[in-house]
Amino acid sequence: MYRFLLTPRWWGINLFAVLAIPLCVFMGTWQLGRFEDRVQTHEQAAKQPNPGTRAAKPLDDLLPVDTVTSGRPATATGRYADQFLVPGRELDDRTGFYVLNMLRTDSGKALPVVRGWLPGKAGHTPVPAAPAGEVTVTGDLQASENTGTDGVDTAGGLPGGQLGMISAATLVNLVPYDVYDAWVTLQDTGAGSSGTENGALRPVPAVAPQGSGLDLKAFQNLGYTGEWFIFAAFVLFMWVRLVRREAEAARDVRLGLVPEADASADADMRADASTSPA
Repeated sequence: MYRFLLTPRWWGINLFAVLAIPLCVFMGTWQLGRFEDRVQTHEQAAKQPNPGTRAAKPLDDLLPVDTVTSGRPATATGRYADQFLVPGRELDDRTGFYVLNMLRTDSGKALPVVRGWLPGKAGHTPVPAAPAGEVTVTGDLQASENTGTDGVDTAGGLPGGQLGMISAATLVNLVPYDVYDAWVTLQDTGAGSSGTENGALRPVPAVAPQGSGLDLKAFQNLGYTGEWFIFAAFVLFMWVRLVRREAEAARDVRLGLVPEADASADADMRADASTSPA
C-alpha cells in the first residue's frame, strides 16, 4: 500500500523531509542554548557584587575585558597626551559630549580615559584642561565600543579632534602609539558639588557589558527557538498529510472506485494543493 514511497517522485519529498526536520530541530536547539546562556550569565551577574564597589586593581590585572571585569575599578599611571571629544553622547536626557584623553603609560601603550561629560556641542564648549605631569587615575573599566553601542557615530565626517567611537581600532589610526583595547571612565572628575553649571566635568557612568542581561536579543533567541520547532513540526505534518492522501488514492484504485489514471491525477492535484501557498 505504501510502495509509492519508493517511487522517484517520492524520493525527493522524503529526502527533503529527512534533511529539513533535523536541521530545524538543530537550529531550534542551538537558539534555545543561546537563550539559556544569556539567562545563566544574567543570574551570575545578579549574584556578584556591583563591579564599581569592588577594590581597584592595576589595569593589566583586569585585561582582557570580559563580563566579570567590565565595570571594575582599574588604576593606571602615566601622563596625559592627545585629547579627543566624543560628540552626541547623552547624560540625564541631555545631549553633550565626552572628554577623552590618552594616558601614556610606562609600558608605551596608551589608555583612553574619559575624564567626564559636558553639555553642549563639541568644539563650541570650553573644556577643562587635563592635569599636567604624571598622574595615577582610577576609573571603571569598559570594553572598546562597537557599531552596536548606544551613541556611537558611524557616519564619519567629524571635525579634527573628535571621535565617533571609543575603540582601539579607531584610535590607532589617530595616534602614533599603541592603544589598550579598553578604556576607563573616571568617577572622580574633580567637579566637587558644582556640577556642570560652571563648566565642570560630570562623571560618565559605566555601562553593563553586552550580553550580560536579559535584553531584547535574549528574547529574540527564544522566539527563534519557537519558529524553528514550528518549522520542523510543519514539515512533518505536511509529509504525513501527503502520505495519507497518496495512500487513500492507492486504496481507491485497488478497490476499483476510480480509474488508475484519474487517481494519479487526483493525487497530483492534492499534492500541489497541499504544498502551494494559501
